[in-house]
Amino acid sequence: MASTPLAQPDGQSRYLGTGLSATGRRAFRKLMAVGLIGSSIEWYDFFLYGTAAALVFPKVFFPHASALTGTLLAFSTFWAGFVARPIGGMLAGHLGDKYGRKPVVVTCLALMGAATFLIGCLPSASAVGPVAPILLVTLRFVQGIAAGGQWGGIVLLLTESAGPKRRGFAGTFGQTSVPIAVIISNLIFVAASGLMPNDAFLTWGWRIPFLFSVVMFSVVLYIQTKVEDTPEFRELQQEVSQSDSAVTRAPLAQVIRSKWGTILLGCGLLSATNSLFYVSISGLLSYGTTSLGLKRNPLLAVVLISSVAMLAVIPWSGHISDKIGRRPLILIGGLGVAVWAFPYFSLVDSRSLPLILVAVTVGFVFQCLTYGPIASFLGELFAPNVRYSGASLAYQLSAIIVSGGTPFLMTALIAKAGSTIPVAAYIMLMGLITFASAWFLPETNTTEVRNEPQAVPGTHLYR
Repeated sequence: MASTPLAQPDGQSRYLGTGLSATGRRAFRKLMAVGLIGSSIEWYDFFLYGTAAALVFPKVFFPHASALTGTLLAFSTFWAGFVARPIGGMLAGHLGDKYGRKPVVVTCLALMGAATFLIGCLPSASAVGPVAPILLVTLRFVQGIAAGGQWGGIVLLLTESAGPKRRGFAGTFGQTSVPIAVIISNLIFVAASGLMPNDAFLTWGWRIPFLFSVVMFSVVLYIQTKVEDTPEFRELQQEVSQSDSAVTRAPLAQVIRSKWGTILLGCGLLSATNSLFYVSISGLLSYGTTSLGLKRNPLLAVVLISSVAMLAVIPWSGHISDKIGRRPLILIGGLGVAVWAFPYFSLVDSRSLPLILVAVTVGFVFQCLTYGPIASFLGELFAPNVRYSGASLAYQLSAIIVSGGTPFLMTALIAKAGSTIPVAAYIMLMGLITFASAWFLPETNTTEVRNEPQAVPGTHLYR
């Protein structure tokens, strides 16, 4: 089957979806749809584990531990995926900058689908003893490598194929996959647990959502046969045929050496959104069911309903960032998370499901103001020949530092302090780190860039 062409006829824009070419616009719409679907299934696989770690894995893989110890052990396996994400980001970034975005994305999607499917096939600890949690951690580590590699590839396929005035919006088709994945994973989990007795669900029903990940392979096949690499990487390939200097021999080493400050600030950008998000989709489920005495399915429904707000706010924030710049939205979102941290937990501790819904929804809105523009913003901070490496490393460092440890830290802090005040203080700190990081980074989508039709946002930073 023929691949979707990225190059346009003479006189047309080199970007998909711009210029006068109807073929280009159709190709770009297909690319955005594929990016959204593929990334949604990838994140579905990754987030599903968090829900299972809060509600199922303590009983299935750590049956002889106390309730608190079992939850902490399950969340430690959850963390293993985040430990692996920077490794995946570094490997994928290096390969993606040398050989292209598309082949790395295809590999990562296939790896994630296989690991998630195999988790659904694992024997329980009652059947094989300690071998079961070891296999679980191993497959979670593979999930982390896949997730760490796919994010940078998906968002670069989208943003590098978009015109300069649509990069922010295009990047959100990778970001919007996050709430879609949360909604799908919760819906399937609620359906599976609601259609059978609890004993049956703990025995075999929890496996159904994991086995569902087999559909990933149809997306992998489509990308492999129908999608080509981005215009900017194709230009690098054309240049390398004439000069050895076009594609960097060691992109990861170069970007760490020359842009380490930008990488650290880029990591800081994600502190607010990552911490509050994982509190809401995983830590809250454990705290609500074990400490507050709330039922599992109503809490899952709260997360599901509040995730709908993310479907609207993420694309909107990316679109607005194309109009006014990336930093203003990230600054507002980071400050909003900081201010909302204590009201959030006050509402959660009320044990009122409507008030918990308000807490999670408002928190999601603030974190989406930062998350939407970040896909384009992180990419624009780095040159094309080291962009995959730089953006992935910044994004995935936050995963290991903030995302994976947050549910574990939340559970441990509440157990020690007997209240949610330390967790609220932690979320406030994460919001302030995001605000400070955006404050010290330069705006990549400046007024000059926005007013120049053929400008490429961010290029002034590295030329």
